[in-house]
Amino acid sequence: MTDPAVSAQLRQLLDQAPRDADAICYDGAWWTWGDLAAVAARLEQILGVLGLGAGARVGLVLSNRREHAAVITAVLAGQRCLTTLSPLQPPERLGKDVHAAALPVVLASPEVLADPLVGTAVRAHGTAVVLGADGTLTVDGGATSAPEARTYLPGTGIEMLTSGTTGPPKRVPLGYPQIDMALASGGMRPREGAGGADLLGTGVSLVATPMVHIGGMWGLVATLFAGRRAVLLDRFTVDGWAEAVRTHRPKASGLVPAAMRAVLDAQVPAEDLSSLQVVTSGTTFCPPDLADEFTQRYGIAVLMTYGATEFAGALAGWTLPLQREWWTTKRGSAGRPFRNVSMRVVGPEGAELPAGSVGVLEVRTPQSPQGPDAWVRTSDLARLDDDGFVWIEGRADDAIIRGGFKVQPATVRAVLERHPAVREAAVTGRPDTRLGAVPVAAVELVPGATAPTPDELRALCREHLTPYEVPVAFLAVDELPRTPSHKVSRVDLLELFRD
Repeated sequence: MTDPAVSAQLRQLLDQAPRDADAICYDGAWWTWGDLAAVAARLEQILGVLGLGAGARVGLVLSNRREHAAVITAVLAGQRCLTTLSPLQPPERLGKDVHAAALPVVLASPEVLADPLVGTAVRAHGTAVVLGADGTLTVDGGATSAPEARTYLPGTGIEMLTSGTTGPPKRVPLGYPQIDMALASGGMRPREGAGGADLLGTGVSLVATPMVHIGGMWGLVATLFAGRRAVLLDRFTVDGWAEAVRTHRPKASGLVPAAMRAVLDAQVPAEDLSSLQVVTSGTTFCPPDLADEFTQRYGIAVLMTYGATEFAGALAGWTLPLQREWWTTKRGSAGRPFRNVSMRVVGPEGAELPAGSVGVLEVRTPQSPQGPDAWVRTSDLARLDDDGFVWIEGRADDAIIRGGFKVQPATVRAVLERHPAVREAAVTGRPDTRLGAVPVAAVELVPGATAPTPDELRALCREHLTPYEVPVAFLAVDELPRTPSHKVSRVDLLELFRD
């Protein structure tokens, strides 16, 4: 069987790239391909002792750090399955996620594994491996009884936990053929040559979005696949991002709309960003006025993209030639479907709708987990025009997209209903010029109960939710507004906050 292209290329780079060639920069210091190869060799040794060969699931509590990037490279090069675990979760939720994943081995920083809720969950099913900041790997105990680990997922390269758009978070298996096709559709090609320096490109990419999500993961994998250097940021800050652009002089960078607005608000000097030719913007809708303001301020083209975790990356977007020809008449569109991607819009009964009609977007592509010939329904409402441009008109579910992060109202509601004074909670998204939307929450009180203060409810949420899931405003009401069918009316709920 032919090796996946991504595995073959990363393995060749680990084996043949110059040992002293820069590969990944973190916190101002570079790791070379020799450093990555050393981590890969040690991990291969550990996994070999554990009997975990190709197809084995390898868990990683994943942060934007160079040692974590080295593990990603090694797992994909070895044709194993990387199962991502999010450190953004509180320990209670991370522990539950580890239990549910039932992994034979989990790598994490010492701080993460030291938490008893997480460490106990890891060792209940498999082996814990401490991943040091210097790249050291130390086996730190394993299951003491016969574990019920789900050990193998053959053919899967990355198993990502999404934040969910149509229900609770789910694990999405991204097969190696999907990853290869996504790289090809994005125009990524390995460097040709016999080895050595011929395998390396000259460019550099910034990875400022979390690698535990598809945007950050894709930024790293695509960069290394092409032999380019990667600069990792813990998280996006205007100062950190601008300094990285000034220092490393990339030609392109990704910015979600909220980050783009933050750069404009901070009035970053145009000369600091002079190396950038384009900024790509995905994860959520980018207002065309924002894109135009950024382009006018900095002379940098903003290229929107549209994609999803299930498809291993982008499905449609703008290119520079498209922007030059069509932007004035198509501004606000998500661009055109990429090569090997077909799109259609369907009505409630599944029938394809004519151009210009709004319906549920369906996609057919070799990047699909259901195969190249299957039409896969998304959670987005869209229309396709006569020139082939796709326009995203909203969501077919109630997920709130906050600065590119998905917030499930049901998750937040369940936490609020833990409060003894709360009989029922409701959460909706309030439009926000910077973040797109932010969650707000109203709680219906138990009769006779004393209303909790907003600070009290906020503290409860911070204990059990990730920071971006915490509502920005709270209201206590005697009765939640309802529709004739007695469901909470999200329209009337939003009106409460407007009032």
